[in-house]
Amino acid sequence: MNIKEIDEQIQLMISTADELKRLGQDFPALYRNMVRIRASLKMLELNVSNITELTEEETQNAV
Repeated sequence: MNIKEIDEQIQLMISTADELKRLGQDFPALYRNMVRIRASLKMLELNVSNITELTEEETQNAV
């Protein structure tokens, strides 16, 4: 499992969702869905950062 690659993909998805939200300001259904998708992506981002922190701690403790 490559956490760094997963994080990079999540960041790309966040960027895309933010851009679609911006473009959808005059399209209420798109805008609302992007807000929901962005919230889900935020949860993914938090989960991955937790795994990253645990992995870093394990690496530091092994030294």
